[in-house]
Amino acid sequence: MYTQENGFYIAHGPNGPISILGNMANRHGLIAGATGTGKTVTLQVIAESFCKAGVPCFMADMKGDLSGVSQPGKLSSFIEKRLPEFGIDQNSLTFEGCPVRFYDVYGEQGISMRSTIGEMGPDLMARIMGLNETQTGVLNILYRILDEKGILLDDLKDLRSALDWLSRHAKEYTTQYGNVSTASIGAIQRSLLQLENQGADKFFGIPSFDIMDLLATRDGKGVLSVLAADKLMLQPKLYSTFLLWLLSELYTTLPEVGDLEKPRLVFFFDEAHMLFEDTSKALTDKIEQVIRLIRSKGVGIFFISQLPTDIPDVILGQLGNRVQHALRAYTPRDQKAIKAAAETFRTNPAFKTDEAILGLETGEALVSFLDEKGAPSVVERAKVLFPLSQIGAITEGQRLDIMNMASDINAKYKQAGERESAFEVFAREAEADAQAAEEAATAKEAEKAEKSRKKEKTIWDKVWKAVVTAITGTLATILGKTVSDTITGKKGKGTSAKDAAGRAVKNATSAATRQIVRDILGNATK
Repeated sequence: MYTQENGFYIAHGPNGPISILGNMANRHGLIAGATGTGKTVTLQVIAESFCKAGVPCFMADMKGDLSGVSQPGKLSSFIEKRLPEFGIDQNSLTFEGCPVRFYDVYGEQGISMRSTIGEMGPDLMARIMGLNETQTGVLNILYRILDEKGILLDDLKDLRSALDWLSRHAKEYTTQYGNVSTASIGAIQRSLLQLENQGADKFFGIPSFDIMDLLATRDGKGVLSVLAADKLMLQPKLYSTFLLWLLSELYTTLPEVGDLEKPRLVFFFDEAHMLFEDTSKALTDKIEQVIRLIRSKGVGIFFISQLPTDIPDVILGQLGNRVQHALRAYTPRDQKAIKAAAETFRTNPAFKTDEAILGLETGEALVSFLDEKGAPSVVERAKVLFPLSQIGAITEGQRLDIMNMASDINAKYKQAGERESAFEVFAREAEADAQAAEEAATAKEAEKAEKSRKKEKTIWDKVWKAVVTAITGTLATILGKTVSDTITGKKGKGTSAKDAAGRAVKNATSAATRQIVRDILGNATK
């Protein structure tokens, strides 16, 4: 609840209203507690407060119940009972919904949100696909090569085509970037197929989401961007990496503004433990850097998780505004977690923090926000305010009506686009290579046919020469013998023309046969 008197009024303790200071909201926050203790309602109350103050928010709706923030709430007996405790006059209450835009990575329950594979970057893509260090290195090499060539990576088919191209040209880059094995490329291709089977092909592509659309306001109120995440959270790596990409885009896009009277945007990261599961130290360091520096861009981040220990200490130490709901001590690990959670608060001598965590009721929490000097306030046991919007999910009809109201931005992202990227570039290159290969094969066949023709001509020339030689030789022999017999007066049986022709034909045939056999044997030995 946002009021001029109390500011971002979130909870009510023994000493009165407990509010988040507007100029400290970009110092981030944490909402923790066991399932069913009121974390989602607390998130809704905080988001409502920022909305009314003109601060847009982004939040992931894991179960669909955050969609109710778009509709006015109702006075219930529970709320009526709480009013005197909060010092709120029933007549001053105005139940109202917040301006909302519904988003959905899959484009089913809201406006499509897409990113190109190039914008996602090799490290985040490697995290989504669960690649090992070697495979991540190969992906980095591919990104570097394509960047140097000015080739875009938009969607999954681009990445698949680029990997196929790299497998055929890897040796050309070995001395420059290192070895790229076909086994690594094959493993990446298999991970890519699995990602596609999970429906990620709907997320990667153009038009890419413009991060500035999250900063929308309407009638002086901040627009709440609600991401339908009930399906997305079934793919934890895709969900957490997508939200990390949004944070990275905010960090790189927004200008430096320092500490404002109120933040430009508040980002709620539900199921925050998913962000840090199976995350390399390098990526954790990058997350820590983004969270540490993004506050200078006027962005506040609230992590929502069951245990504070789900968040790495280096990041947990940066979350100054904290709301801790009840925890249950069923196991020694739970008891240790409760003790750790209690130690993160500034001690209140009125109660033992660890015991209070165990005894909190639904809607009740331990609250500590940053004071004017940026120091954590003494922890207080307080009751979180009720939201003025609806608690619980809306109907499909109501969701559709809200989506239709955002027709301008819906039209902006509804239809996936195409442009020349890696798939088209390498397809054209492959087509050119195939055409060149075909032309080379045709030329080779023509050359082979010409050689065969010349060879065949050469053989028959040799045969004809052998035949002529044999005939002329035979005739010369017969003529010589006849002349010799005439000169010497030797009498003998003369050779008739018929006999002479027969001998000539016989000798010519033998000569031709010998020549053909010589050529065949000569070719066989080559």
